[in-house]
Amino acid sequence: MKRDTADAENGDAIQDGGTQVRAKPVAESAATPSSRPIEDLLVSAESEVRPTLSVVMPTMNEEEGIETCLDWIEDAVLELGVPTEIIVSDSSTDRTPDIARQRGAIVVEPDEKGYGYAYRYAFDQARGDYIVMGDADTTYDFSQIPRLLEHLEATGADMVMGSRLEGEIKPGAMPTLHQYIGNPLLTKFLNAFYDADVSDAHSGFRLFRRDALDELALQTDGMEFASEMIMAAGAEDLHIEEVAIVYHEREGEETLESFRDGWRHVRFMLVNAPAYLFSIPGLLLGAFGLLVMSIAGSGVTVSGVSLGVNSMIAGSLFTIVGYQIASLGVFAAVAGDPIRTPTDPITRTLVENVSLEWGATIGLLVFGVGTVAAGGLVYQWAASGFIPLGFTTSALGAFTAIVVGLQTIFSSFFLSMIAE
Repeated sequence: MKRDTADAENGDAIQDGGTQVRAKPVAESAATPSSRPIEDLLVSAESEVRPTLSVVMPTMNEEEGIETCLDWIEDAVLELGVPTEIIVSDSSTDRTPDIARQRGAIVVEPDEKGYGYAYRYAFDQARGDYIVMGDADTTYDFSQIPRLLEHLEATGADMVMGSRLEGEIKPGAMPTLHQYIGNPLLTKFLNAFYDADVSDAHSGFRLFRRDALDELALQTDGMEFASEMIMAAGAEDLHIEEVAIVYHEREGEETLESFRDGWRHVRFMLVNAPAYLFSIPGLLLGAFGLLVMSIAGSGVTVSGVSLGVNSMIAGSLFTIVGYQIASLGVFAAVAGDPIRTPTDPITRTLVENVSLEWGATIGLLVFGVGTVAAGGLVYQWAASGFIPLGFTTSALGAFTAIVVGLQTIFSSFFLSMIAE
């Protein structure tokens, strides 16, 4: 992914590998020149003029910073010279909505709570071909919108994000824990799970095409909305680009709760990636367990060490637990609607070809093998006059097959129920 590293503080070009990058107006298709007054470019909710650009800001008591954000937006609109609507999705108890209305913004009031819901509520009413989102607390400089839009058009991207971590973070703008641990770590998780290839997954300053929004099918209401958008974009193979930005210190009271909101992001990423949560760990555990059981049951020595009954017990436990965890990955892929469905060949084959008859047959075969082996042990016990027999690796192998066979039979019935 290529990233524009122009300085976002003043729009001046900076050196990027020896090449200068400078933002340019992208208003070639605009019908109105940029010299027109801002009143002629801002589109109201009642206007029949369709806006080219929609700027969406969720607000909750942001009266200290919203005017600065509106000033920046107006600078961007004048530079672009395109019809623009500003939508403030407000849940405030202070003067925030009054200030926004006085400045020509469209104020909507979500009928439910949540950061994500505030955005989704406003997105439903946005009419622009391009949509910009960002917080109204002065952390993001909206006057840099032309840079994001130019980069989107130049690269053909579906979305352009402002990267704080590749740009400049002003002193006091972001806690040290967030800057060096929280955001980089969450971004690495998201990139690994969803192939997003971004440097700052939780930057809230984003510009995207309207048709890209329709493909994302966003559903979350809380702070995890920021992750959901990038996760869905990665899963849908949308083209994401980044532009380095300056991240400013916020005006007003901080509403983010670091550990609670961070955990919500991690939980949301895991729940929507059953391959990483269930399938891969389960398959690895099961394979390891079968390997240990095979070595212990065959009597093969490893580096001169012979594995015995205790190793066989450990291998059996790993096999059963791994099988159960991997089964949950299949259930999650069939019953749920995860953003990233499992793509490993075993899980995919099971999901695409599973049937009650097929699964029950396999389960009965495994159960039958274990039962025959266990029956032989019972016969030996009876033939010896029911004298206690020593616990053997063969006995544990038979019992493991019985457990796995029963799991497969009943899992097949359960899977057929949730698949209908």
